[in-house]
Parts: sequence; C-alpha cells; structure tokens
Amino acid sequence: MPLPAHVPVLIAGGGPVGLTLAALLAEYGIPSLTLEADDDYCNGSRAICISRRSQEIMGWVGADRPLTATGLAWTGGRSYFRNSEVLHFEMPHDPLQRYAPMVNIQQYAVEEYAHQAMQRHPALAELRWSARLAGLSADADGVTAEVDIEGGRQTVRADWLIACDGGRSTVREAMGLKLEGMQYEGRYVIVDIEQESSRPVERLAWFDPPSNPGSTLLMHRQPGNVWRVDYQIRDDEDPEEAVKPENVLPRVQSHLDMIGETAPWKPLWISIYNAKCLTLENYRHGRVLFAGDAAHLVPIFGVRGLNSGLDDAGNLAWKLAWVLRGQAPDSLLDSYSVERVHATRQNLTYGAKSTEFMAPPDFGFRLMREAALRLALTDERVRQLINPRQSAPISYDASPLNLDDGAPQAGVTAAPGQPAPEALLHDRGAPLHLSACFGAGFVALALAPDTALAAELDALAAATRNSPQPLRVLKTGDDALQDPHGQLRQRYGAQAGAVYLLRPDGYVLGRWIAPSAATLRAALKPYYPSIALDAHKEELA
Repeated sequence: MPLPAHVPVLIAGGGPVGLTLAALLAEYGIPSLTLEADDDYCNGSRAICISRRSQEIMGWVGADRPLTATGLAWTGGRSYFRNSEVLHFEMPHDPLQRYAPMVNIQQYAVEEYAHQAMQRHPALAELRWSARLAGLSADADGVTAEVDIEGGRQTVRADWLIACDGGRSTVREAMGLKLEGMQYEGRYVIVDIEQESSRPVERLAWFDPPSNPGSTLLMHRQPGNVWRVDYQIRDDEDPEEAVKPENVLPRVQSHLDMIGETAPWKPLWISIYNAKCLTLENYRHGRVLFAGDAAHLVPIFGVRGLNSGLDDAGNLAWKLAWVLRGQAPDSLLDSYSVERVHATRQNLTYGAKSTEFMAPPDFGFRLMREAALRLALTDERVRQLINPRQSAPISYDASPLNLDDGAPQAGVTAAPGQPAPEALLHDRGAPLHLSACFGAGFVALALAPDTALAAELDALAAATRNSPQPLRVLKTGDDALQDPHGQLRQRYGAQAGAVYLLRPDGYVLGRWIAPSAATLRAALKPYYPSIALDAHKEELA
C-alpha cells in the first residue's frame, strides 16, 4: 500500500517513544504517520524500569492498564558488597498513590501497549513496518522525506518531522548533527534468562560478589519468569568474546548458585552495553524535532533513559497539537527544546554520578567506591552514597512558559515550573486522582474560591468549551470536590482563593491568590484564542 503523499506529522522510529507520541497526538486529534525500519517490536528486554511519571503519561492514552496489570511493581532495592548487605533503600510512595514508584516490564511490551493505544484512533495514527527513512530535505514549511518500503522508494511531505529513531538516528545523521558529551569505557553484558523465582521484586546490586570477583552485577525480575542480569566485564575482555554463550552462561550460573536460585533456567537474550552521557544542544531544528535516544543518550543506571524519552513525548505532544490547530504560534515548540534539554542535562548529571559508582572510569573512582562500600558495612551515614538515584520528574525552573509566581507559600511544592504534586480527591463522592486530569487540556485548580472567582473560572471554562481540549476547572470548598486525605492542603497550601493553572502535561504554569479576571484571562489567552481579554465584551458576544 503506498504511503500518503502528505501528513501533518511524520514520526521516524516506532520504538516506545515514537509510538507513545503518535498515540498522544491521536488523543489530541492530530494525524501522524510512524515509520519503523524493523518488522516488529524490539527483541530482548532493553529498557525495563518504567517510572511513576511514565506510567502517568501512558495513562493519558489508556496504555497504563495493560502495563500495570502485566508489569511487576517495586518500591526499593538492596545493594551488597561481596556477600554483605550495605544498603536497603525505599523510594517515596504511599498506599493512596495511583501508581507504584517503578514497574518492571520488557520494552517490547511497552511498544505493544503504545501501539494498541494508537489503534484506538485508526484514522489518525498509522504505523508502517519495514519502512526506512532514506533521506530528507527540510525547508521553512515542512520536510520532504524519502522512504524505502516494499522494495521501492516513496516520497512523503510532512509539516513536521519528529526524530524518534534512536541512538543511531538517521534523521540526526542526515542533518549533520552530532551528540555531544562523554562516553564511558566500562562495559556491561546484559542477559535475559527464564527461571522461576519467589524472590520479592526489588532492584538487586552486588559489588565484587564472590560469584563474579571484581565485577558489578545487577538483577531485576520481569514478567514471565524472566530475570534481567547485567554484569560488568573487565577492561581487557574482548566484547565479542564476552557475549558468547560459552562465556556468559557459567558466570550467570555462578551467581545463581551464590544467591540460592536453583530452579532450571535458560538464556533468552544476550547483548552488551556501555554508558554514554550525550545530547544534542537543541531539540528543535526548524520543522524537525528530536526526542528520546535520537536527542540524548542517558546511562541506564538510575533508569532515566526510556523514562526521559517518554517525558519528551508527553511534553511535545500537547505543544505540537496546539500549534497544528492554530491555537498557539510555532514558537511554543521552542519551549520544548528549552525544557527537555534542561531535563536531559539534569538526568545526565545524575546518570554520570551513578555510572561512576557502578562502572568506575579510573583507579581514583574505584578507590573511592571501595572505601564507601567498606565504610557502609558499619556506618549507616555512608550508605546513601550507594543510593542509585532512581528517576524522578525534572522541574522546569527556567521555562519561558512559567508565569510570575503570584502566591509563594513556604513549604508548598506546587510552584511554576514544578510537576504538579499528586493528590487523591473525591469528586461527587467518587475517588479522583489529580493526575488523571492531565493529558488533555489545561486545568485550573481553585482552593475554596469566593463566589466572584468561582463565577469567573466557570466563565473561562465556558469560553473554551468548543476547543478540542477545553479548560477543566476543579474547585474545592463545595460539596462536589473534597480533599478527604488533606493532600491538597499539604501540597498546594490551605489559603482560600489560591488558583493553580496546570499545563496539559501536568506542570504548574502559574499560581495566584484571588487572581483578577484579567490575570486569569491573560494567562490562558496564549493557549485559548477564544478567550476575550475583556470579560464584558465576551458577555456581549
């Protein structure tokens, strides 16, 4: 079947980031075509740890249900020096939260669930397998792409091209762009094995274990009785030899024997990896935008790779939708680059620290790590140095979208540029997680507004009702919306009349105490052109 001659959005790369982006755009009513060079989902586990934020993003397209039903949730982990435990950590979590801090699931399952979400909108989101981008030319109005498919070459014109085609990005290469940063020499063999186990689901790490002296070894349980095993090889080992089964299987067996996992097992997938801290300087180049590994390569330690790619998709989707619908100028997409490059640099900082501990790059780092591990045997204060710094949402403190903070409150975490804190509410008696309101339009959260402010918020919602994603207003202080667990009061403050304006991706755009109608309308006007800056004129209309 021939490719369409023109599409609003062309996505290069049908991995988890590209497929999730296509599903998100479809939810916003934006058509896209995704090209994937392979003929099926990826093989091997690859990225396996899905953060709470990523589960939330996948929830915007309905892909969270199969993911959480199949994945293995976990809240913490243990680290060992040789055969002695030196750290037991717990990630922040409570029973009222919508998602677990982390879920283990193979990357190919994430791809499948994102693809299924795309298929909810067959007229808007199309995926073509075995379709390889062969070349492109970009101009001020769009991109012309040459695609190799079905034994021939076809041409597609797109208003926007999103490069989600991985660490060896064809788009990046065609545009002459290079990732900048550093690459670590330490290599890890990655092995998936199938073996029944009754161990709890947690992150397990061994430093210099008796089973593999001198190495660092990680283990994660996955669905389907699969263990993911990562172990470091010596600098003088040949990588090609290191991944041969006759060299891998004895090392895995030695470790299974050491920890008492005696059930029969078999290998499923073997690969090799070394950590990279690399990024493009800018994720927007005219009508071409970059996301996921095409934009940045983050070390696996701290599980910020795929999770940061899904955050790219969550940030980009609503902005691209607003631009394509004519609700915002394309300069809005500049903020995507500003925010996500900032996020990548934060992730690289954490990832580099974790990498330097997990795979020390030189003698000095190895010496410091061993000293920390030895001290951790007897001194609890040192043990946090071993903490793997798991993924967490990044704050966009310097985002050009942030509005002046009109309501600074000591101890309140919900500030402009911050991810909006979760809260479990009751809406007309039914439980409602605040995060369930994200992924569509903007949200105005008002704490006990007076009559005039409540009326103004209702008028704003009415003024946007014909928008594809209208403003949603949540007001406490009446019988409809309640804060039974006190989470709003704790995380958003208790001052009556406070209003928080939340972006579609769940970040705080602005906050005020008893804002005027003019303030609220000016804040929303860039995203909802139907709003009149003069409320009286709107009433007359």
